Amino acid sequence: MKQLSVRHLTILGICVALNYVGATIALFLRLPVYLDAFGTVLASFLLGPVYGACTGVCSALLNFAISDPYALYYAPVQIILGLLAGVLYRSGWLRGGKFPAGIVFLTIPGTAVSSLITAYLFGGITSSGSSLLVQLFHHAGLNLTASVFAVQILTDGLDRLIVVCCMLALAKAIPAGLRR
Repeated sequence: MKQLSVRHLTILGICVALNYVGATIALFLRLPVYLDAFGTVLASFLLGPVYGACTGVCSALLNFAISDPYALYYAPVQIILGLLAGVLYRSGWLRGGKFPAGIVFLTIPGTAVSSLITAYLFGGITSSGSSLLVQLFHHAGLNLTASVFAVQILTDGLDRLIVVCCMLALAKAIPAGLRR
């Protein structure tokens, strides 16, 4: 990582704010998606994978301190997402014909980690609206970890699709001089 400039710090601050606003909207409306990674993905696209991971950690800390007691536990997911988003974006996997596969590659590692966190630390119940679906699957006979993974793969996939599409459009609109 190069020396941080005022421009980098400003972009990171805006990206942390994007994550906070998205997460707060999803939490308040009890949506089955998280919307807490807009800034993580944007920082990864504009500045690189390490900046995306840093944005994710700062966002997890902020969300934990202000509104979501579960957010800090999911910081590893934000790190994975930030790193993968930057690498996949720079290698072309989040554009053109590779886009669907890129979304899958972006979703699965974070889903595996978040499913384990949700199942083993929280018994399948978190602040997310998707917890209701987990409980429904679990009471239908699926074991807890499988219930969490089944719900997470769907909700994470949808969340990543929404976030990446929005941030690709935003990244295109940002002048090249503000990037890296």
